[in-house]
Amino acid sequence: MKPWERSSQRRGYLGAAVAAFGLVASLLAAGPAAATPDPGDAPHSKRVTKDQASGTRAAIENGEIPGVDEIVHSDNVSHLTNIPKQDLKGTNSDLAFQGRYAFAGNYDGFVIYDISRPERPKIVSQVLCPGSQNDVSVSGNLLFLSTDSSRSDNSCNSTTQPATEKSSWEGMKVFDISDKANPRYVAAVETSCGSHTHTLVPERRNVYIYVSSYAPSETFPDCQPPHDGISVIKVPRQAPEKAAVIDFPVLFPDGGNPGAPANPGVSKTTGCHDLTTFPKLKLAAGACMGDGILLDIADPAKPRVIDRVEDNVNFAFWHSATFNERGNKVVFTDELGGGGAATCNDATGPNRGADGIYDIVGKGNKRKLVFRSYYKIPRQQAATENCVAHNASLIPAKGRDIAVQAWYQGGVSVWDFTDSDHPEEIGYFERGPISADTLITGGSWSAYYYNGYIYSNDITKGLDVLKIDDRRTDSARSVRLHELNVQTQPDYR
Repeated sequence: MKPWERSSQRRGYLGAAVAAFGLVASLLAAGPAAATPDPGDAPHSKRVTKDQASGTRAAIENGEIPGVDEIVHSDNVSHLTNIPKQDLKGTNSDLAFQGRYAFAGNYDGFVIYDISRPERPKIVSQVLCPGSQNDVSVSGNLLFLSTDSSRSDNSCNSTTQPATEKSSWEGMKVFDISDKANPRYVAAVETSCGSHTHTLVPERRNVYIYVSSYAPSETFPDCQPPHDGISVIKVPRQAPEKAAVIDFPVLFPDGGNPGAPANPGVSKTTGCHDLTTFPKLKLAAGACMGDGILLDIADPAKPRVIDRVEDNVNFAFWHSATFNERGNKVVFTDELGGGGAATCNDATGPNRGADGIYDIVGKGNKRKLVFRSYYKIPRQQAATENCVAHNASLIPAKGRDIAVQAWYQGGVSVWDFTDSDHPEEIGYFERGPISADTLITGGSWSAYYYNGYIYSNDITKGLDVLKIDDRRTDSARSVRLHELNVQTQPDYR
């Protein structure tokens, strides 16, 4: 959750028809002037106190943190290149990969890069289709885009519209990307409370989509409480225009974590923020605001909760989940402060705004999530740097559990959790603060490993390409994937 994502302008219904069916998506070269970004698309900023600003400047002068926009990294990490934002000026968000292409979400749409030469990526196309947060994934010739902000209709020409209006729309959009230079908008499906994130369970004939959304309100006609589950969409590959919601499984029959006042500082569970599926193992892990869950997805149309855990001491908002390669661990992230606060400091401590490592023990329906330890980057960040655990992926090193993870202005961390009780950072990349006297929301949103390289989508700076050279990760270079949606965990073996 990001503070600029929750506004009164939410929710809606599927318009009378998707006017864009079969039409070329709104490319920026001929983008409609009527299309407008969502409130909050530009990075937010806030002044810090004089003491905090002077403390930031002193830390820079003393060499405790990098200077403003200064790039630093560990010896085993190289910064190969940066591609600044071009025509899409909104907040950069998630990443997906297919063959020689990377797909980068942005609150104003998405960008397709040719990464056949990782040190010199090229922009293939930019698609203007506003609607935060434009979480993106791909499967075959289809690209899926989440809209979690209230729009006037389901087209790429839409404008913002209050969620209190019944005519508003938000949900999932589907594009045909068989021609990467000319993506084609082919379908839209409204979902309850929109689509903050989504996760794929791809099959040969169909793609199932688990849609995560939350924050219902009595004032939103199409996002009414209780909202204790996820939407399941079925998309026929040969007829994506027939995509539709087929179920809304309730994952929290008891309502989930009640939050405050029972659990002060903990988010009330009103849906899920993100899920990660592991199709080969028929498992999924869900990060659901106040709860972490393990699910059986043997029937992808009917996910079923196996176990559920809470951490009412150190977790404020269960944000995302990552399995290890063998599927016997899950790393959950806590997005304390919603991604807009400075939490990588002594005042917050090492156990809040961190990762929680859980072992999966037992078999079948008796499997349980057992907490082992926390991981947080060991590098201190300034009061003007938003920093907290965010999106991560595995680096498929043989015999080890190693992840690369985005920490907003905390940068990119490569860390080893082979020993669940003693995780440690083994490499990093970061920039100094965007400002020494103002907290401007920025930094790495997603940092993922794909076919030998690390790709980071920076909220304000654009796409960074990194490479790690380390004996502990070198074996991962032999692992080649044709497609990677990090929230659909591949079988690297």
